[in-house]
Amino acid sequence: MATNETSGTDRQPIVELSGVGKSYGNIRALHGVDLTVSPGEVTCVLGDNGAGKSTLIKIISGLHQHTEGEFRIDGEPVRLGTPRDALARGIATVYQDLATVPLMPVWRNFFLGSEMTRGRWPLRRLDIARMKETADQELRNMGIVLDDLEQPIGSLSGGQRQSVAIARAVYFGARVLILDEPTAALGVKQSGVVLKYIAAARDRGLGVIFITHNPHHAYMVGDHFTVLRLGTLELSAARSEVSLEELTNHMAGGAELAALKHELAQVRGVDTDVLPEPSELPSASAPAP
Repeated sequence: MATNETSGTDRQPIVELSGVGKSYGNIRALHGVDLTVSPGEVTCVLGDNGAGKSTLIKIISGLHQHTEGEFRIDGEPVRLGTPRDALARGIATVYQDLATVPLMPVWRNFFLGSEMTRGRWPLRRLDIARMKETADQELRNMGIVLDDLEQPIGSLSGGQRQSVAIARAVYFGARVLILDEPTAALGVKQSGVVLKYIAAARDRGLGVIFITHNPHHAYMVGDHFTVLRLGTLELSAARSEVSLEELTNHMAGGAELAALKHELAQVRGVDTDVLPEPSELPSASAPAP
């Protein structure tokens, strides 16, 4: 097991992207993106559908290689060939489907693909007692207390399943944790559970990349915000440099909305004076009041 706790003075970036882009033939999916992920910080990557978030995830997690710019890990330029290469360097990705088996117990899912064994071949067998004990301890270390690790993981709430996946990545040595829209399909309460454990992962010294289209969720836990629009960098700002209103306005496309309001002013029967200014418009992903 790896220990991920990082001292407050050790803030050397783990992952750095400088002018990174990705083209698929003549189609440029991503261009000129800068991103820095440091230990003990949550970097939020926001953007609407088609903004380039998925392409960015695939580059950092080793699924795809970048075609422009430079990708560095611990200051060393890299070109990851597979997700296994990323895992070997401490970069773990938790996707929306969580890669779990719903009917298997929680402890089995915690060690899925990396089971503990005891004895020598051909009498080697699963070390069930040690896996249960370890899973329980690691979950508690993240503040996750489950009454019964034998229950199928599919019986847990969405927020609890996300939390187990986060704790699993921490245990297996992740230094950078990429979370792909972890709150997208969750209600308000369960989203709060996930955000709590994102903060817990940060407090244990991990660098967290939180992919989301919800600026409200991002602002609750984020230390730095990167907004993508149509494959390019719309905004890169520290928490102290941007308000929630400004972040929401960038997500909502303030410039496009201002242009739309101007166009609507030319249409007979539309009173644009009663329409809110772009900065007053909520993001399409903002929760309903």
